[in-house]
Amino acid sequence: MENNHPKHIIAVSAYVTNENGEALMVKTHQRSDTWESPGGQVEEGEPLDKAVCREVFEETGIVIKPVGITGVYYNTSINLLSVVFKAEYKGGELKIQPEEIKEAKFVSLNEDNIGAYITRPHMQSRTIDAMNAKNCIPYESWEVRPYQLLGRLDNQ
Repeated sequence: MENNHPKHIIAVSAYVTNENGEALMVKTHQRSDTWESPGGQVEEGEPLDKAVCREVFEETGIVIKPVGITGVYYNTSINLLSVVFKAEYKGGELKIQPEEIKEAKFVSLNEDNIGAYITRPHMQSRTIDAMNAKNCIPYESWEVRPYQLLGRLDNQ
């Protein structure tokens, strides 16, 4: 029997700042014309908050604590749903994975200089949303049968 369910890619990224208020940015081999927040594709069955921690660590060596979701975005060209988290820097040393990431660094990012780093308009808007987010959207992950709350982020 053929599965006619729509196919979508789910990706996560994190807007992370260090103790100096600088944002963690990466350049990928695939999109080397722009800086962007670290992140990547969610694996099947993986909670979004765990996926964003894994992706940021794999790409940069940085350990984060997600606070909440600042936005959800959809790219119709490739059926990609992107969930952006605000996250706290918890530790780790900046160390890139050269297979995935070309360069990574913390930058002093603001609305006046964002165009010098992030050249793609859809990535600029989601980064500005994350920078300006005073409150985040709550996020929960559940297991059912039996019902068990696996985790909740609610901007606390």
